[in-house]
Amino acid sequence: MRAAQRYDDVVITGLAHVDAPHVVTSTELEDRLAGTLGKLRITPGLLEKLSGIAERRVWDEGTMPSEVAARAGEKALADSGVARDDIGMLINTSVSRDHLEPSTASIVHGRMELSPEAGNFDLGNACLGFLNGMNVVATMIEAGEIDHGLVVAGETSRFAMESTIARLAGDDATRQMFHQQFATLTVGSGAVAMVLSRGTTGHRFLGGLGRASTMGNAELCVGQADEMRTDSSGLLSAGMELAGRAWKDAVSAFAWDTDSYDVYCLHQVSKVHTRAVADQLGLDIGRFPSQFPHFGNIGPAGVPTVLSKAVEDGTVTDGSRVMLMGVGSGINAAAAEVIW
Repeated sequence: MRAAQRYDDVVITGLAHVDAPHVVTSTELEDRLAGTLGKLRITPGLLEKLSGIAERRVWDEGTMPSEVAARAGEKALADSGVARDDIGMLINTSVSRDHLEPSTASIVHGRMELSPEAGNFDLGNACLGFLNGMNVVATMIEAGEIDHGLVVAGETSRFAMESTIARLAGDDATRQMFHQQFATLTVGSGAVAMVLSRGTTGHRFLGGLGRASTMGNAELCVGQADEMRTDSSGLLSAGMELAGRAWKDAVSAFAWDTDSYDVYCLHQVSKVHTRAVADQLGLDIGRFPSQFPHFGNIGPAGVPTVLSKAVEDGTVTDGSRVMLMGVGSGINAAAAEVIW
């Protein structure tokens, strides 16, 4: 089956996240936009009410994506027990980048002092980038090209958030502009990293399936460094339609027993999105750990951070069956299986 991956010899040996230190509440953002909200007759409290996001986090001003990605990478490497020189590939998957060029991966590679023999590159696919990076590294391991690979993501939302607030605080702000840029106010910062290795014992990464629905949907969510314009209802509708198709294909292809999964690590967008996914796929929402209320949408770092936090708090333990799931701008969807 096309766009499907199954791995027999890949395990997760290291996983770590780093939380950004500064909390920004939805109330604070609305206080800064009080003039605009009043002018546009938008009821205060709407941001948290619609998204379910009470707060999100940001790094110190001036923090670069490579800096926090490397910090998470160091933690994951220490967790894995893999020697630094044994890492054969580094893939950076963040939406946030230090520059257009050189690649952010090359800067992370240098910060971590990885071997000159270790390949490195950026891989971008909106909020599915990390899952795609896992697949690339796993495929290289299965092919015998490398024994260990590192996937990282460092997301920095401060600039986009501040730029959006400044724009919405302007005299020319409209209700349409507010709704188009609403999603930017839900974005948070964070970093995460994972080491994947050759092996058959431990936290097995079994792979999964991806599907696309790009025709007519590619511009439902368009992000730049300083803003993100989103057709929220259109994006949700198209995303749920694709998620339903992808899930049906995956369950059929891999004979997944959906009742047997202990935890679903979903790309975290909002309470509406989380509920819609659970309902669309007929899954128990009680098995979806939620980080969006306090961390917002941290893009491709979201899915692996949910997993990392679930391991940290004991939600995921040895033997847990875990599904990694997401829908990203474009539109693409993916689901992958982990036996912890």
